[in-house]
Amino acid sequence: MNKTTIAVTVITFLALTGLGLWAWSQFHEGNTNSESMDSIVVAYSPFESTALFWIAEEEHFFSRNGLNITLRKYDSGAASLDGVVLGEADIAVGVTEFPLVRKAFQGEKIRTIGVIDKGYFTYLIARRDRGIEDASDLKGKRVGTTIGTIAEFHLGRFLTLHGMSMNDISLVDVKTPTEWVNAVADGDIDAISTAQPYADVARDRLGANAVIWSVQSSQPLFALIATSDAWITAHPELAIRFLRSITEAEEYLKMHPADSRSILQKKLDLNASYLDTVWQQNQFSLTLDQSLVLAMEDEARWMIKNNLTNATMVPDFQRYIYSDGLDAVKPGSVNIIR
Repeated sequence: MNKTTIAVTVITFLALTGLGLWAWSQFHEGNTNSESMDSIVVAYSPFESTALFWIAEEEHFFSRNGLNITLRKYDSGAASLDGVVLGEADIAVGVTEFPLVRKAFQGEKIRTIGVIDKGYFTYLIARRDRGIEDASDLKGKRVGTTIGTIAEFHLGRFLTLHGMSMNDISLVDVKTPTEWVNAVADGDIDAISTAQPYADVARDRLGANAVIWSVQSSQPLFALIATSDAWITAHPELAIRFLRSITEAEEYLKMHPADSRSILQKKLDLNASYLDTVWQQNQFSLTLDQSLVLAMEDEARWMIKNNLTNATMVPDFQRYIYSDGLDAVKPGSVNIIR
């Protein structure tokens, strides 16, 4: 009887303990997924440079770090940064450095807290039937791009490298992805400077009538995580948790490259063969390094030279970089000369 009593007591104790642990875990998980989570509104544009963000979202790294993400989609990185400036979003992911340079000249109080990709996917697609065979044939032609985006800068530098300037073309502001493709495919403009995957779509629409150039030369574009001074000052801990989630996504990508590609393909509804082509054109890693500063200074000088700002001096771009968060979550990833 004593042995039976002891056995029943032990079994009951273990059962109650297990039930208690289960209840505690359910309670903890419920709190993590509801009231105790902190909300961040994230602005994005649908480009593959945002891969680490989508991996973090799909694999629940944000929620595990106590963050509830609300998404706001924009047609371009520049528009997503506008969303931050206007208070529509807390953070923009994937915005390139050129819109930040423009905002710096405009006196906006914004910061980048990390780079999530360095990529090469900006192209110029032109119509052969408009007499365009060589770069010099662009002179006098109607060339479209979205003004204020990195594609505008790369177009301008491409022209400079071929002995021309923006004054030698008729620049047309084309704002949406549908327009980027249709405007050149339908002949409303003679050429378009735009990013993938829309460059490929425009090329395919034109078929044998297409002429295409890469306009980045050897300078990558930097896909940033950007926010306002006010937000980062008020929420440094949220920034750390956001960056920690991105760091976990980077590790996941290293361990599961095929699954990571599938996540990106699904999230952005990309063609598998297209993704095969462009995947190697991106360096998905969370960093902050001196090459970003040098690129922004180069772009600032280009804006001054082309009278796109009233300023005559290049801003101090270190004032637009917040490195404390990245230093905390990924030591050694910040390499900026101070």
